[in-house]
Amino acid sequence: MPKTVIVLGGGIGGMSAAHELVERGFSVRVLERRDVPGGKARSVVVPSTVPVQNVGAVYLGRLTAPTRRDLPGEHGFRFFPRFYKHIIDTMARTPYRGSRSVAENLVDTTGTIFARFGRRALKLPTTTPSTVPELFTLVTDLESLYGTELGISPEDFAFFGERIWQILTSCSERRLDEYEKIGWWDFIGAADRSEAYQKFFGIGPTRSLVAAQARVASTKTIGDLGVQLLFNLSEPAISTDRVLNGPTNDVWIDPWLAYLRERGVDYQLNTRVHSIEMDGGVVGGVTVEHDGVITELHADYYVSALPIDVMATIVTDQVVRADPRLADIFQLSKNTAWMNGIQFYLDVDVPIGRGHQLYVDSPWALTSVSQAQFWSDVDLSRFGDGNIRGVISVVISDWDAPGLNGKPARECTRAEIRDEVWDQLARSLNVQGARVLDYQDLVHWYLDLDVDPLLKSNAEPMFVNLVDTWRLRPQPVTAIPNLFLAADYVQTVTDLATMEAANEAARRAVNGILEHSGSDASPCRLWNLHEPELLEPWRANDRARYLRGLPWDDTGVRLGLSALAALYSGSRALEDSIVNAVSSATHVEDLLTYLRTGESRSDLLQRLTSEPGAPSFDLLRAFAALTRATGSPVSSLATSTLEALSSTGRDLPKPQVSRIAPGSVRFVEP
Repeated sequence: MPKTVIVLGGGIGGMSAAHELVERGFSVRVLERRDVPGGKARSVVVPSTVPVQNVGAVYLGRLTAPTRRDLPGEHGFRFFPRFYKHIIDTMARTPYRGSRSVAENLVDTTGTIFARFGRRALKLPTTTPSTVPELFTLVTDLESLYGTELGISPEDFAFFGERIWQILTSCSERRLDEYEKIGWWDFIGAADRSEAYQKFFGIGPTRSLVAAQARVASTKTIGDLGVQLLFNLSEPAISTDRVLNGPTNDVWIDPWLAYLRERGVDYQLNTRVHSIEMDGGVVGGVTVEHDGVITELHADYYVSALPIDVMATIVTDQVVRADPRLADIFQLSKNTAWMNGIQFYLDVDVPIGRGHQLYVDSPWALTSVSQAQFWSDVDLSRFGDGNIRGVISVVISDWDAPGLNGKPARECTRAEIRDEVWDQLARSLNVQGARVLDYQDLVHWYLDLDVDPLLKSNAEPMFVNLVDTWRLRPQPVTAIPNLFLAADYVQTVTDLATMEAANEAARRAVNGILEHSGSDASPCRLWNLHEPELLEPWRANDRARYLRGLPWDDTGVRLGLSALAALYSGSRALEDSIVNAVSSATHVEDLLTYLRTGESRSDLLQRLTSEPGAPSFDLLRAFAALTRATGSPVSSLATSTLEALSSTGRDLPKPQVSRIAPGSVRFVEP
């Protein structure tokens, strides 16, 4: 007889745990308090948006065709960065319409727009060029776009680059012990720099990660995930950001639930958990309410996937006595913020940009996505009254700052929130004579019903990572033998309250159950954040310094600057080396993929020298020769590194390459 598991909460964490458990032979029951599956990730139907016909007090049914649907609304739009691994793996194992999977419903974006009041928007691509000419074009565009117009000095650019380099070359022990206790705002020196610097390097990146605030989030959290985005950008022709191609429940959650039920999961909606009942040092049962009836349910194991604010209400003294670390949940439950969405439904499509928009001047920290352009298989005319052609989904991340109307969002009525959000969007998009948004095009709008302006309450606040709170967060496997946690607030490698973290936590919880039950099923797969092998010598050096109580040393930064200087001063010699070694257009993909995937040096060099037209080891030795010419101790380190790389493959066979004309490779001078 299979072991039984009760999962508390039917959001991403709960559904992920159920998925892994049922595929390993466990009998699973999921308890979800709402009437819609998916938790915060769910999409909803906007009530009463399909016209009806009435005669007096008699309801005669819908006025429209029976296939007409209420408008699609959501708690907030979905964001799927390329470095997400756990949740994407689960999506790839969830069938959709026969042979497809729901992971195939993800669509690449092409760029992120930084919209500003009264000024043209700045566009940052979410894909990397695949050839050298494309890269040079991008550099030229960025130079003109992010120069004096942006308002960030070269010195501030350089300082921010040094901060990123420090994170890249710091060991994991230093990140956890030191950077976890330093706020991102302080680490990047935002308080002492320009407003533009603060918006683009402080507030902007944390908004795009969601559930993170620059002034209170730790450098470990923002730094670790920020560099993952940079690594994603290093893979040519692959977008760092993806969105779904339809309403979330239509193309993801509902097919997922259907698969789980088909496998035997008992997923119960409208079921609220009241308490965890302890029996000595183990969980004896859970008290729940379903359709007004209160009962006690029992299982071999229990997985809590409840949000932190809900979990805090059912952790009793008996639970804490069995695992004292769970007492920290009460303090963690205070670390929440409002991050809720509003959707605008238009009678015209307004694409804005093929990706996310960050409104850097908006007091309420708005972000948005124009969805119709990604919903290629969705006929919006089948929703509402049939006149919908465009949907702009907006997330309000700051509910405490005064808006243009002088009031914080949490103190506004629903109509005031609608008008203020629209005003902030229009001031950012309707610039330099453009008329992107026109209030006359607005057909309907929907503000997340979790927000209650009358009571000034939010039914589903987001957990936010604050400085030095990692130590308070519990692990997925608790000290209670049959209680496990699969929520976004527990300790995970992802380290941010996201769908990815919830899925990773669920996998770790299931692995704990497998170990405790003695199951011979294979454990759930887990991924670490990517750390390029190329930088391992620097991280190893920093680890040695950390263990001796020494601070991070910026030799690596000087190395990078020295190498750039050497590259510039010796560009002609380098070009000659390339001319001799390359027979076709050089692709950026070779080296950037190495950084992203962590390919071993020997494998990289074997590949680079074995493909037709690939550069030889002469190229690496040319770099070493250039750095040797500078004569500084830092450049000596560069020389040693580059010569080591080149010598790794000296014995490998070199292909014969034809010569290309001099001048075919050009360089962009600073």
